[in-house]
Amino acid sequence: MKSELKYIELKSGFADNGPAWIGMAEFSKSGRTIYFNGKALKYSNAQGIAGHYYDIETGDEYWISGIKKNGNNRHWAGGGKIMIDRNVVQEYLSSVDFNSLDKNRFELTDIKKTDKQKFSKLENQKIGCR
Repeated sequence: MKSELKYIELKSGFADNGPAWIGMAEFSKSGRTIYFNGKALKYSNAQGIAGHYYDIETGDEYWISGIKKNGNNRHWAGGGKIMIDRNVVQEYLSSVDFNSLDKNRFELTDIKKTDKQKFSKLENQKIGCR
């Protein structure tokens, strides 16, 4: 399964200042579902939603993007610290033009693994017929 360093921001209930993370995200075979921090986030191109991914359990919307070389991942109108998985700090720093993390912009955290089987069962369960 392919994995990639990503910026992920919760949009539901927030403008451009929702909780945000940087960490390794895993992709489904089709690439339309991203597994991150215990969640399965599915791609949606529906109009009128704040993010382009949604949590298949809660419906919460997320913005997911690659890491920007200049380190400005947040929307220009947003703010707040970005939680970064302590296991990817070196990879992140080698991807951007910084030698160290700015403690005013980042907070170290532990990103948990996602049980992909749980979500596979959830998405493939049969819906009862009437």
